Amino acid sequence: MRVTELFQRGEFVITAEVGPPKGFHVGHLMEEANNYLKGRVTAVNVTDNQSSVMRLGSLATCKALLDEGLTPICQLTCRDRNRMALQTEVLSAAMFGIENLLLLTGDHTSLGDNPQSKPVFDLDSVSLIHAVKKLEEGEDLGGNKLVGDPPKFAKGAVVSACSDSVDVQLAKMEAKVRAGAEYFQTQAVFQPEMFIKFMEKAKGFGVPVMLGVIIPKSARMASYMNANVAGINVPQEILDELNKDPEKTKAGITGVEIAARIVKECKAYCQGLHIMALGWESKVPDLLAQAGM
Repeated sequence: MRVTELFQRGEFVITAEVGPPKGFHVGHLMEEANNYLKGRVTAVNVTDNQSSVMRLGSLATCKALLDEGLTPICQLTCRDRNRMALQTEVLSAAMFGIENLLLLTGDHTSLGDNPQSKPVFDLDSVSLIHAVKKLEEGEDLGGNKLVGDPPKFAKGAVVSACSDSVDVQLAKMEAKVRAGAEYFQTQAVFQPEMFIKFMEKAKGFGVPVMLGVIIPKSARMASYMNANVAGINVPQEILDELNKDPEKTKAGITGVEIAARIVKECKAYCQGLHIMALGWESKVPDLLAQAGM
């Protein structure tokens, strides 16, 4: 099932992000997905060496989720593969029956746990979207014809809705739409008023946008994101809220309340919700309930 089909029917799409383990044993991930995500979210979005930390591959994890009866979204970054390997990965996803992609440039290897790795970046997110669209048209980037019927995907991309450089983000979004992006998920939103203003401008592109939310675990985590993650700004009042009752915050209650409040303020302005639980998949049911989803 392609999530774009649901958008076209006017459905509100809910996805949740999971990170593959640093190893090949996925039992715990599958248990979490079955217990807390299955039946509650439309699809499960699998990261691709997120933050340049080496882990089990997104494609393999997506296949495991598919076998469990969940709908996966396979993330694909340009950091670790040249254009040949990227196109191979896309065709491999099609062979496994994986129909949803999220296409990103990726963080630089210097930020991760193998900083000596040589980054590739043969393509960027825009040219990767274009490459997938070419495969859907039956040929690769070299103009060589594919054998048999071409694949078909829901092609997703990312945008930072709360960036200080709104015009830059809108320009990037437009380039991705022209390349073939069919839906967007945003970087984590902590400022609903900025998201709403962004959506007033972005709606002109005519593509669905999913609100991205993180369940903040602590003020320290939020401060780290402020300092190190582009496009995220956690306001001081949220930092104060996370600091107010340390035990409540540690239990995840405060973080869920914050995320649910953001969803309630923003959901009328978007077509979907993307939850980045960051290991707190067990909190997703409470978040959805409090947000009235």
